Amino acid sequence: MHCYPDYYNEFQCIASKCRHNCCIGWEIDIDEDTLTRYENTNDEFSHRFSENISYEDVPHFILGENERCPFLNNKNLCDLICKYSHDYLCDICKEHPRFHNELPGRVESGLGLCCEEAARLILSKKDPVRLVYEKDIVESDEIIILRDKIIEMLQNRELGIEHRIEDVLKICCAKCTDRTIPKWCDILLSLERMDESWGTMLEQLKATHSDIKYEEFDRYMADRIHEYEQFCVYIIYRHFANSPNLDDAKMRACFLNFAYAIVRALGAMIFTQTGSFDFESQVEIVRLFSSEIEYSDENIHELFDLS
Repeated sequence: MHCYPDYYNEFQCIASKCRHNCCIGWEIDIDEDTLTRYENTNDEFSHRFSENISYEDVPHFILGENERCPFLNNKNLCDLICKYSHDYLCDICKEHPRFHNELPGRVESGLGLCCEEAARLILSKKDPVRLVYEKDIVESDEIIILRDKIIEMLQNRELGIEHRIEDVLKICCAKCTDRTIPKWCDILLSLERMDESWGTMLEQLKATHSDIKYEEFDRYMADRIHEYEQFCVYIIYRHFANSPNLDDAKMRACFLNFAYAIVRALGAMIFTQTGSFDFESQVEIVRLFSSEIEYSDENIHELFDLS
């Protein structure tokens, strides 16, 4: 059975309009079936496949100058799609930014916030997100039941977002660490990084944290609380249901608390510095958070343990 958020099928790649192209800076592995197709291609593209595929470890494209995919042209469009079709892409390129969690009796799919257009789509939704099931189900898994209850609590708009998170921690019997934002910045700065702008932002947050006008920022964001709600629901939907046990689920509830605190603090920092905080700045913060943390197994599991 398949499950997905109600916005899932609305996503459309913006291709060359994207400011953070997923064909730049990411290692692109090639699945076995697609590799066979490339090897059996016999036309003017044949030499490009043979020259730009590495067979070391997992077969992958050899990135070119500025870590660009060798099939990304100077218009930031994919030559494989232009020459053939979307079907000629390897699985990772076809799927990105979609993710799929395999759970007992179902697959839960979603869109990753590492993609700026997916982040715009998710954060701009003003109505509470709804999970769509392909058929009716009577839930029996205790972690999934708890997850669905947590999403319901995070969507309780009679409470502020921090009170909703406190209720989530209580229902999970989760006791989070009492690290300050500067301490979290130190931890994040010690992790593997892809984009130096993330490190620069964290250094600024660490240095200016004591001067940030949090109360003014929260008043400024009063009409945009749905952005934080959607972010929190996304974190729980993506990471909670595949917890192997309830103790691990407690850590993931604490990860939610940490994730919200960092994203809010970065927004408040920009507001304090500039007097404003627009939607695109929010998109960039969550995009960086996702790409730097969620797309590194080492980083996210270390943060699960530390939260």
